[in-house]
Amino acid sequence: MPSAAATDDGWSTRHSVLAVARRTAALVNVLAGDRPDPADIADVLRAHGEAGPIELTPRDVAGMRTAAALLRDVFAAEDVDGAALALNRLLADGTGPLRLTAHGGGTPWHPHLDRDDDAAWNEWFLASSCMALTVVLWDRQRPPGRLCSSPSCRNVFITQGSGPERRYCCRRCATRERVAAHRRSRPSA
Repeated sequence: MPSAAATDDGWSTRHSVLAVARRTAALVNVLAGDRPDPADIADVLRAHGEAGPIELTPRDVAGMRTAAALLRDVFAAEDVDGAALALNRLLADGTGPLRLTAHGGGTPWHPHLDRDDDAAWNEWFLASSCMALTVVLWDRQRPPGRLCSSPSCRNVFITQGSGPERRYCCRRCATRERVAAHRRSRPSA
């Protein structure tokens, strides 16, 4: 008999491929700072469905920063071939074999690419991110995300939808750049 956690309908939504891809972008962004705060990283993990106490050591944060820097290459890819090449490199060098886990019956069955259920945070982050970004690329046949086009922003984001491709991570960056372009186009007094 599956546990209550394994039959929770909300689990699948919180851990869908797109949700994990969005978590990847959020973690890459929070880990990009000079001295990311472990509490901020834990907040991102909780906001994206990780349960229980999250205690991150300085070593965990350093390993996750390394993984985030590697994942940034996927977001920086100019085209689908570049994103696939970056993902293939990460899959070959940084993940384990594909396996299914239910975390001892505490969750529904789902795929993992890390060595085991007790993998270090950085290994789990890199492996789960590679899995999600790979599926998004496979499904859409285009890069799963990109870097914000605003020169003053270093954020990455997941691209989605069938309309024109987004260039900015958020409305704030898009508005700031439109206003700056408008001001540059006006003749000086």
